[in-house]
Amino acid sequence: MQRRMSRGPGRRPGPTETREKILAEARALFAEKGYDGASLRAIARAAGVDPALVHHFFGNKEGVFVEAMRFPADPAVVLPRILGAPRERLGETMVRVFLEIWGDDERRAPLLAMLRSAMTNERAAALLREFVTAALLGRAKEATDAPPLGIQAAVGQMIGIMILRHVVRIEPLASASEDELVELVAPTLQRYLVP
Repeated sequence: MQRRMSRGPGRRPGPTETREKILAEARALFAEKGYDGASLRAIARAAGVDPALVHHFFGNKEGVFVEAMRFPADPAVVLPRILGAPRERLGETMVRVFLEIWGDDERRAPLLAMLRSAMTNERAAALLREFVTAALLGRAKEATDAPPLGIQAAVGQMIGIMILRHVVRIEPLASASEDELVELVAPTLQRYLVP
């Protein structure tokens, strides 16, 4: 069996470059059409690759979005951690997961960039809203009997606390220990999540 040494026309030079091309095209499509309007097939078509390759690299559209937008936490990993907690510890688990993600400098930076963009650009806000609604809140609603308003209130409260803690750095919130914050906030989140 003879191996072919040259590449065929239209083939990408290698997996890293192909992956980056897919991500670049995905960013452009998400920006143009929004999360709901961009499909894996459209991303593959724009990148000039087979949809199976996009699936191979990223799993699904959510995976492409997480990578393309540099989303610091994969909902497919984070949500089961929260929702898999015993019902009586949902609030505590949610606080601890938020503190873990926001406490990591590398994961906090893209979160802040996304929030800043969403606050100043309607297209960025719409894109983030679509993703949060579909990938986070939609999944949470399927996996728990928590009311949608309760889920949104819990997420909103945690984002507010993280902004005060890590951006504005208001004391004593900024230097409070994880256990202090869990003790303070978890009961309120628990009421939101378990009516």
